Amino acid sequence: MIRPINFGRRYVRLRPLNLRIDVKSLIVTAIIVFLTIAVALFALMAGTMQLSVQEVFSALFGQATGMTHTVVVEWRLPRILSAIIFGAGLAISGAIFQSITRNPLGSPDIIGFTSGSYTGALVAMLVAGSTTYIGVAAGALTGGFTTAIIIYLFAFRKGTQGFRLIIVGIAISAMLGSLNSMLLLKSDAEVALTAAAWGVGSLNGISFEQAILPMIVVILLLIAAWIMNRTMREMQLGEDAAKSHGVRMEKDQVLLIVIAVALTAAPTAVMGPISFVALVAPQIAIRLTKSTESLFPTAAMGAFLLLGADVTAQRIVTGNIFPVGVVTLSVGGVYLIWLLFHQARTTR
Repeated sequence: MIRPINFGRRYVRLRPLNLRIDVKSLIVTAIIVFLTIAVALFALMAGTMQLSVQEVFSALFGQATGMTHTVVVEWRLPRILSAIIFGAGLAISGAIFQSITRNPLGSPDIIGFTSGSYTGALVAMLVAGSTTYIGVAAGALTGGFTTAIIIYLFAFRKGTQGFRLIIVGIAISAMLGSLNSMLLLKSDAEVALTAAAWGVGSLNGISFEQAILPMIVVILLLIAAWIMNRTMREMQLGEDAAKSHGVRMEKDQVLLIVIAVALTAAPTAVMGPISFVALVAPQIAIRLTKSTESLFPTAAMGAFLLLGADVTAQRIVTGNIFPVGVVTLSVGGVYLIWLLFHQARTTR
C-alpha cells in the first residue's frame, strides 16, 4: 500500500466520509468559529436595549415574550445570521476566483462582478422604477450574471487565463462604475439617494423574510463549492498539471465561476455590494493555516470578518445607522494597498 507523503503536517481521517482533515486547519477553524460565536452573542446582548446572557438564551429558546423576544429573534438574530452566512459565501467566492486566477487579487469585487450586481440593482430601481425587494434582488442577480458572461467572453481566448480574467474584469468594473454614476446623476434626487445608500452595503433593517431564501441559496452553493474543492486545488497547480490530474479545465472553470458569481450575487441582492471580504478572507485563512486544502477556514474567516465589521459599525462607530460596507471598504482598502506593495516587492 502506497502511503501519502507527509510534509510535516498532521491529519485526521474521518473514515465514514473518507475525509482527510488537516489538524492545523481544524484548530484554526475551531478558534475562528469560537470567536464568531462570541461576537454573535455580544451582538445579541448589546444595543439600545441591553440584555443579559440569560435573557438572550431565553429568547432564543422561545421562553421570552414581549420586547425581549422581538429584539432578539426578530431584529438582531436575522442580522447576525445574515452576516455569518453571507460572509462565508463572499469568502468562498473570493477563494474560487483566487484559485481560478492563481492570483491573490482574484476577487469578485476587484474583477467586477460586484459592480455588475450593483448596476443591475440600479437599473431595477432607477430605470425600471422598482423599489421592492424582489425587483431589486432580481436586478442584482441579473446584473451579476450578465457581467460574468461579458467578462468571460472577453477573457476567453484558447482558454481562460487568470491574469487576462483580472485585467478584463478591472476594465469592465471601471466602465460599470461610470455607468452607475451616470444613472445616479440622471435620476431624481430622492430615488438616487436611496439607491446610493443601498450601494454602500448594509445589514440595517434586514429581516428573515428578506434573507431566508438567499441564505438557503448560499448554503447550497457552499456545499457545491466544497464538492469542487479538489478541482480548485488542482487548478492552483497550473493548467497543464490540472489537466494531467483529470480536471476538465474549461467546463470546471465555467461551473466554478457560476457558483462564485451566485455566491456574490445572492448576498448583494439583499444587503448591497460589500467590498473586500471576498478579497481578504481567503488570504488571511491561508496565512493562518499555511494551507489551501480546505475551504472551512476561509468560510469561517469570512463569517467572522463580516459579523465583526457589522458589530463595529453598529455598536462602536455610530450606534445604529452606520453601514457595514463603509467599515469593510476602509479596512479592505488598507489591505489592498499592502497587498499591491507586497506583490511589487516580490516581483523585483
